[in-house]
Amino acid sequence: MAARSALAILTALSLALAGCASQEQPATQPSPGGSAPAGTTIKEGLKIAFLPKQVNNPYFDTSDNKGGKPAVEEFKGVYSQTGPSEASPSAQVSYINTLSQQGTDVIVVSANDKDAICGALTEARQAGAKVVTYDSDTNPTCRDLFINQASAEGIAASQIKLISDAVGPDGGEIAILSATANATNQNAWIEMMKTELGKPEYAKLKLVTTVYGDDDDQKSFQEAQGLLASHPNLKGIISPTTVGVAAAARYLSGSEYKGKVQLTGLGTPNQMRAYVKDDTVKSFALWNPADLGYLAAYAGAALASGLITGKEGETFTAGKLGDYTVGKDGTVLLGDPFVFDKGNIDTFDF
Repeated sequence: MAARSALAILTALSLALAGCASQEQPATQPSPGGSAPAGTTIKEGLKIAFLPKQVNNPYFDTSDNKGGKPAVEEFKGVYSQTGPSEASPSAQVSYINTLSQQGTDVIVVSANDKDAICGALTEARQAGAKVVTYDSDTNPTCRDLFINQASAEGIAASQIKLISDAVGPDGGEIAILSATANATNQNAWIEMMKTELGKPEYAKLKLVTTVYGDDDDQKSFQEAQGLLASHPNLKGIISPTTVGVAAAARYLSGSEYKGKVQLTGLGTPNQMRAYVKDDTVKSFALWNPADLGYLAAYAGAALASGLITGKEGETFTAGKLGDYTVGKDGTVLLGDPFVFDKGNIDTFDF
């Protein structure tokens, strides 16, 4: 699917924020390039379970409960969310096994590690479940589809541009505060950021280190604090994780480094609003997590209903979001990141 313009993304965000209530459309799946005949409907009563990296995480609360749940309700399925309280590579395995034993039709999972849960997912698929990854992928052989919030290239380009703009033309040392060391999406973005930093326009930026907060608020706070202790000349921090960027902002806002060390990353407006308004953060980016969960639910339902198989070129309709096409390696792209700043942040509530 072609990338949307910023205006289109803004419109989609605004719609989602109105209680994430969609203008309900019949769950029919036209397939101009797909395998199912036009007018075929999603089965009713599908059991669709969301398994995030960790529960009680604001990002996944939005993607699952404000995106996935409304979608499942639209096509008259049965929604649930379950998962570990801490993000670790093996923590999701027991939940996958339980969902499989319960006869779950679709498991929608954000992987803490691309390989650690593959065995459990393979067994679940053999038992009849369809597996959709979102936010963070597994090895492609372990699932049916991956719902990618934005391309690694797009995220990397936006993060480097935002920190470059914030730091200014003189450049300087920057660091990355990531989530877990094994997080598939984080690692892909970081590698692309390194590539992006090789461009001539970013020659004055120097990446000095990458640290990991494990998507834990307190550890992320301490890692941000440690960065400044270890690198007193640091000019900027990129934290492409909602937990990390909020924790780093909290540290900077109460420290002597406020306004001197710039911060950007991937965060939600409600987490970052105060730090944007007090000038700790100039701008940050994110896709709409509610749209990500919404799309993942519809993709899973299309798979479980036999409307698509996950083959490249197939198409399906995701309710209010419209038509999507399955890309290479069973990947479906949501769209481009959206940039939040002081001028627009009050427009959003998630």
